[in-house]
Amino acid sequence: MTFVVLEGGEGSGKSTQSTRLASWVSEQGHEVVSTFEPGDTKIGAQMRDVLLHGDARLDPRTELLLMLADRAQHVTEVIRPALARGAVVISDRFTPSTLVYQGVGRGLGVAAVEQIDAVATGGLVPDVVVVLDVPDDLAEARVATERDRLERAGGEFHARVRAAYRELAAERGWCVVDGSGQPDDVELRVREAVARVLP
Repeated sequence: MTFVVLEGGEGSGKSTQSTRLASWVSEQGHEVVSTFEPGDTKIGAQMRDVLLHGDARLDPRTELLLMLADRAQHVTEVIRPALARGAVVISDRFTPSTLVYQGVGRGLGVAAVEQIDAVATGGLVPDVVVVLDVPDDLAEARVATERDRLERAGGEFHARVRAAYRELAAERGWCVVDGSGQPDDVELRVREAVARVLP
């Protein structure tokens, strides 16, 4: 049972690398479940729509609780059943995103967010967290023209998010991978970080 989480700010390339990593792990003979947050359950998709595409202003605490409601359903419906049958689960975002975006970016506090998150996850923690780190200007250039609510949060917010990833990674043992350069090169760095935890 192996639980891998790919993380990073907007434009870091984690969605691309999640797909590539899943293909490689599958080629090694493992069952792979690729998933993402928010929104990879029926209920979660509705919450994702409110979180990212709704036009109502969300209080940061409301945003946090919606994210964690999505996570609770995600863990129950997708992640734990897959891990229980021995699959390798690769998730595009998990707890680290919430610590960084809501804990630091929204100013709710990492410790407070982590305490509530533990309820949502039932104590589930990844075997490895890979943070794709790219310079601010490159990340900005990679983000699509049509942006969701979080992507529109502004340059200062996203600079805080990227800095928080670096800081928390150093404190918590997350693996920081250079996400700049060619996708093939980044893929090799991600594989190296993940290979050590594969069964």
